[in-house]
Amino acid sequence: MASHRKPRTRIRTTAPAVGITTAATAALASVSLLAQSASAAPGAPAEPKPSVEDVQKKVDELYRQAGTATQKYNAAKERTDTQRKKVDGLLDQVAQNTEKLNETRRELGTYAAAQYRTGGMSPTATLLLADDPQGYFAQDHLMDRLGVREQEILADYRAQQADATRKRAEAAESLQTLTTSQAGLSAGKQEVQRKLAEARELLSKLTAEEKARLAAIEKRKEEEARRKSEELARKQAAAEKQRQEEARQDQQPAPGTDTGAGTGSGAGTGTGTGSGTYAAKAEKVLSFARAQIGKPYVWGATGPSSFDCSGLTVAAWKTAGVDLPRTTWDQVNVGTRVATADLLPGDLVFFYDDISHVGIYIGDGKMIHAPKPGTNVREESIYYMPIYGSVRPA
Repeated sequence: MASHRKPRTRIRTTAPAVGITTAATAALASVSLLAQSASAAPGAPAEPKPSVEDVQKKVDELYRQAGTATQKYNAAKERTDTQRKKVDGLLDQVAQNTEKLNETRRELGTYAAAQYRTGGMSPTATLLLADDPQGYFAQDHLMDRLGVREQEILADYRAQQADATRKRAEAAESLQTLTTSQAGLSAGKQEVQRKLAEARELLSKLTAEEKARLAAIEKRKEEEARRKSEELARKQAAAEKQRQEEARQDQQPAPGTDTGAGTGSGAGTGTGTGSGTYAAKAEKVLSFARAQIGKPYVWGATGPSSFDCSGLTVAAWKTAGVDLPRTTWDQVNVGTRVATADLLPGDLVFFYDDISHVGIYIGDGKMIHAPKPGTNVREESIYYMPIYGSVRPA
């Protein structure tokens, strides 16, 4: 019995000691953390809540970043669509080559069968069954035993094999590129969605009073932009009036000058209303753009029921026979750069340093554009956002 009790005593004094030590340590740590929290809570300054102005700036920045991400998505989608078309074309060629190769192989089979019937294993059959048809084909004794027509078919078969191999490799490489493009497209989509979700979360945390203050800030911003538009409109009107006056004076004949027929003013400035002028194209562009007012902004959309900013400009200028690139980054490089003071209806106005937004100028310092998620296509002052520059597409 003594030998039995001793181990039991040893178990009781060792195992519980470890358990008590672990439990006690955990308990003390918990009490310490609770004590620290309790002592810190009353006196520690709470993290300051961002002001409405800060929220407004952050939301605007997030929407701008979402616009940039949208342009990245548009570029990736364009690359993906182009690559998909290339892959489809290559796969069609591979299928056609394979069918042509099979037809040639069947024709060679008829020669092989005929040769076998007349003299055993034919050179054609040997070629088709050889591990190295290329090397066998190069042997002079084979060519000596083949007829002219059979030689032509074998040469064609050889060329088809090489072409089919090359097209399969090209198709495989294009498929890999397509996979990479699709991965980039997915990443771009996630980036846009992440930025928009963050903006919505910030706005959702505002109280009713804060939302009212935010609306007031937005109204002041719009009024300031409107004031600048009106000022630009006055300057443009004055400049146009002066231009017309100068043109009128230039057309007046000098004393003693014959004013007979043939002195009409046929020369134009390139901005008249003739069918081939910029103004005529711009009229079609603006007519289309106005018809889209009220349709929702949807990133990545090119119409007809919704648009993003560059999708709207692509669709509008297409009605005038001008194919614009898909992204703002490419559109800004198409056409002629113009100063803000020299804007004409139809010109494209780009915004932000990263050129992530674009609108269509309609005159009087205003534009039609697809602003951002949660809004519709609308007219707005070009001064609502920081201007990067402007382009005349045609």
